[in-house]
Amino acid sequence: MEWIVIAVIVAFIVWRMKPAKGVKTISTTDLRGMLTDKSKQFVDVRTPGEYKGRNISQFQNIPLDQLPAKLNKLDPSKETIVLCQSGMRSSRAAGILKKAGFTNVVNVRGGMSQWQ
Repeated sequence: MEWIVIAVIVAFIVWRMKPAKGVKTISTTDLRGMLTDKSKQFVDVRTPGEYKGRNISQFQNIPLDQLPAKLNKLDPSKETIVLCQSGMRSSRAAGILKKAGFTNVVNVRGGMSQWQ
C-alpha cells in the first residue's frame, strides 16, 4: 500500500514539473545570449519583493497571480521568455500565456536560483 502512495506522489510531482504543451525550455546560459534581443519580451513572475531583491533588468515584473489580468500589457505575437525563482511558477505562467493565445513562449529552467 505504501508504494502506491509513493508512486502517486512521484507521478504528481513529475506532472507538475512538466512544461505546458508547446512551451520551449531554456537554461540560464541560453538566456544570457537572448537578453539584448529587442524582438523578445521578458516577464518575471515572482513577487514584487523577490523581484526587488534581485532581478535581471530586461525583465518586467508581472507576478503570477496578476498575470491573467495583465495580459494586455504583453504582445502575444512576440517571443515571451518567462522566469521565476526555480522554474515552477514560470512553467505555470507559460501555460497561462499559451491558453491566452501566445504562440512562442519560453520557460527558463532553474530560474533565478540558477542565474549567475
